[in-house]
Amino acid sequence: MTREVWPGKPYPRGATFDGTGVNFAVFSQAATRVEVCLFDPQDPSKEMDRFELPAVTDCTWHGYVPGLEPGTLYGLRVHGPYEPQKGNRCNPHKLLVDPYAKALHGVVDWSQPVFGYPLGHEKQDLMRDERDSAAGMPKCVVVSDYFDWGNDRRPDVPWRKTVIYEAHVKGLTMRHPKVPEHQRGTYAGLAHPAVIEHLLKLGVTAVELLPVHEFADDSFLGEKGLSNYWGYNTLCYFAPEQHYASRRTPGAAVNEFKGMVKALHAAGIEVILDVVYNHSCEGNHLGPTLSLKGIDNATYYWLMPDARYYLDFTGCGNSLNVSNPQTARLVVDSLRYWVEEMHVDGFRFDLATVLGRVGKGEFSPNAAFFQIINQDPVLGRVKLIAEPWDVGLGGYQVGGFPAPWREWNGKYRDALRRYWKGDENLAGEVGYRLAGSSDLYQEARRRPQASINFVTAHDGFTLHDLVTYSHKHNEANGEHNRDGADDNQAWNCGVEGETDDPAIISLRERQKRNLLASLFLSQGVPMIVAGDEMGRTQRGNNNAYCQDNELSWVDWNLDERREALLEFTSRLIHFRHGQPVLQRRRFFQGKHIWDSEHKDLTWFRPDGTEMSEDDWGKPFVRSLAFLLGGDAIPTPDERGQRIIGDALLVLLNAHHEPVHFTVPSPAEGSRWVIEFYTAEDKLGPDTPVPEGRFELTGRSLAVFRQVSRD
Repeated sequence: MTREVWPGKPYPRGATFDGTGVNFAVFSQAATRVEVCLFDPQDPSKEMDRFELPAVTDCTWHGYVPGLEPGTLYGLRVHGPYEPQKGNRCNPHKLLVDPYAKALHGVVDWSQPVFGYPLGHEKQDLMRDERDSAAGMPKCVVVSDYFDWGNDRRPDVPWRKTVIYEAHVKGLTMRHPKVPEHQRGTYAGLAHPAVIEHLLKLGVTAVELLPVHEFADDSFLGEKGLSNYWGYNTLCYFAPEQHYASRRTPGAAVNEFKGMVKALHAAGIEVILDVVYNHSCEGNHLGPTLSLKGIDNATYYWLMPDARYYLDFTGCGNSLNVSNPQTARLVVDSLRYWVEEMHVDGFRFDLATVLGRVGKGEFSPNAAFFQIINQDPVLGRVKLIAEPWDVGLGGYQVGGFPAPWREWNGKYRDALRRYWKGDENLAGEVGYRLAGSSDLYQEARRRPQASINFVTAHDGFTLHDLVTYSHKHNEANGEHNRDGADDNQAWNCGVEGETDDPAIISLRERQKRNLLASLFLSQGVPMIVAGDEMGRTQRGNNNAYCQDNELSWVDWNLDERREALLEFTSRLIHFRHGQPVLQRRRFFQGKHIWDSEHKDLTWFRPDGTEMSEDDWGKPFVRSLAFLLGGDAIPTPDERGQRIIGDALLVLLNAHHEPVHFTVPSPAEGSRWVIEFYTAEDKLGPDTPVPEGRFELTGRSLAVFRQVSRD
């Protein structure tokens, strides 16, 4: 078939349907010509037509084909130099995914010649393989942007009121008994009323979804009968993962994803995406040629002085070079698309330090990428969360990102785990973490909400496993238990793994409550992992990235103990929502504000005296208390009115034996009542506190609220 191809436009990039035809635009400085191949929708392995993009403007190759419609399957072939020593890896024999494709259909077939070089040859990647890879490649899909959003509105939840729920689209819903079987594991399943009801009951305000950008499975995992369940192996930054759609027709994932966002927004829940702009699925110099590598390798990736090899700040073989304007444009265009067209509310950036690397690869908080985001009228108003580390030199940057970025606070996680495990020399560290980590953020004039607080995440032990295993048990991953972190700051409470011992079970349940209570009583933004509120276990596997099975999926079949944990967690979150003193927008000053009855923050020893500077440095301090002044909040509400909430007194005892606390006096005319006591969860709320002294059980936490005596 010979098609009429007009010059078209160099923007927008990708394949854009305008109602009467499709405009194609592809950037490549390395290309000498670019071809578009069209495939049969009934048989995607069959190429139906091929045409060259007739025009080029500032290295963007473009053309317009009248009559093409949504649902068209296509791929790219880029002609140009194959000179790995100079960083060029063009190979027109390899069908490529358009970096701006809005949907993909099909998967990478590793049995096909998808590598740019002949495997097994002694010179390996220095020679170009001339076998056609089309049969082994997913095809891009032309989509229509039309969707009936109705009266969809962003919940726009302030950071101080935000509670994040990290979840996997498939893992959250695969075992939910109220979700229809054909919707389990899908966007539609996550939007099901039963799932939304759970989120609302729990009290979370945002779901943070593990990667939903189209990703490729790893060939070595397929050989083991495993798969890349987490999805940190991106193939296309615009296309929603097709396998999370309940319908498998080409492009169906786009509208189903939009429907999920619309349903969550209607419930007041924000959608945050975990995005992987630090590397791609193409690996190192011996990796496959699937997209960017074959389009313009030297533009998109960080290369070593010997340009054959890649700089790897990620541990995944390559790193995207966002310091290059064209790579930055790809990332920013992708982000803007997900905000404007897909209506998402924010992003969590995996290994975000990579995005701030400049020059020879050093990190800079003033990197151009951060400035672009900050100045962008679309992206500057959404939630931006950094995982502030990578594996490169100087990669750990907690506290080093510029405003308005928020950060996963790994120091918070480690401090709280170690404290409740009973480690020494932690008083000062725990004090900083509970109070919002001013040591990390105040000097740069950032706020407590710069800290995303968490004790567990998808990567590592679940909350249940954190108190059940002291060591990882990753044998199911097929790497002889060598993968995953060895240092987990976990404690099994005396027995490795599950047990019938009632004393150990009781201690483990108390430790879960201690960790959850600490999290939701801390200043900053709390995040929990799907299933932790119900005691989900991975049987000691702390690296379940390849376990797409019941080991990773949330189990909704709850016994009495798990029901109790769910109820406790929900009560904690709703308590936090109702307490302005837990949502402070400024750091504590340790003094009276206005005419407050209490200081904004006061720390006490168990004997009731205020802690001195020397007390913070004592190695054996495992028991302490703090009082939050509910009328000592310096910032006004949205209408400029003074905020006055309850005064809260929190007692913490990480010692294994009971400790007697002298309870500080409440304000005149007031008394303390118990809101939470992790040793006796059924005690409270509103149980009066005995005057003067309170015996706090070993490894437990209590929360008192000040109320009027009337």
